[in-house]
Amino acid sequence: MTNEKIKQALTYVFLTVAALVSVFPLYWMLSAATNLSVDVSRGVLLPGKALFSNFQNLLQNQDVLGAMINSFKYSVTLTVLSLFVSSLAGYGFEIYHDKAKDTILNIILLAMMIPFAATMIPLFKMFSTAHLLNSTLGFMLPTLATPFLIMMFRQSARSFPHDIIEAARIDGLKEFQIFYRMFVPTMRSTYAAAMVITFMSAWNSYLWPKVIMTDKKSITMPMMVANLKEGYVTDYGMLMLGVLLSTIPTIVIFFALQKRFTEGITGSVK
Repeated sequence: MTNEKIKQALTYVFLTVAALVSVFPLYWMLSAATNLSVDVSRGVLLPGKALFSNFQNLLQNQDVLGAMINSFKYSVTLTVLSLFVSSLAGYGFEIYHDKAKDTILNIILLAMMIPFAATMIPLFKMFSTAHLLNSTLGFMLPTLATPFLIMMFRQSARSFPHDIIEAARIDGLKEFQIFYRMFVPTMRSTYAAAMVITFMSAWNSYLWPKVIMTDKKSITMPMMVANLKEGYVTDYGMLMLGVLLSTIPTIVIFFALQKRFTEGITGSVK
């Protein structure tokens, strides 16, 4: 066996082991969701027959449907509005480029260095005064336009031909028409990548919803999963089923847009 074949074989062995290690937590979650709590504590790895009983216990203990609806409502609304605001801002910073806008963008990027925990209490006081507790608007406003997404769309806008914009202006198109009819369709991959990032971030958000959502009717899926650990005894089978239900939407979104996500992250524009 040649050195090249040995290297190739070792590479495949390493990738196989890495794949198994990466997939194992997901398998363990699936298996634990079908087992009783005592079996999970004992480290049983094979699927069990307690899926239905775990699901019944979960429905009796938590408002699963309400939490799922709230998470979808908050995440989808935030994703749609965030993509619109961030892409419009990124487009504007690049197409109407000048030193003043560069200064503003630098200030926005500096905001990424401030931890959210440092601004959480002032935000809560502001939102409480504005009567935005337990509202979709209160959930969305702190992350409606993130510096990362604005920078991401600005970088993508750099590859957008400026000659096309000038030609469109000569043909009589308004600025927003150029953005909507020409820029948006061209940047489909960037929008897909941004949608995956924003939806997953909104869906998995826990700290801010825990602070802003004081009503049990406004509970989200991560908050529901956290509630399953309360008390002196934890039903691990029910807990893992809750985690599984909370994970499925993000998995579906990611795999549905996996190709576009990769293209958008690498900055390719067709």
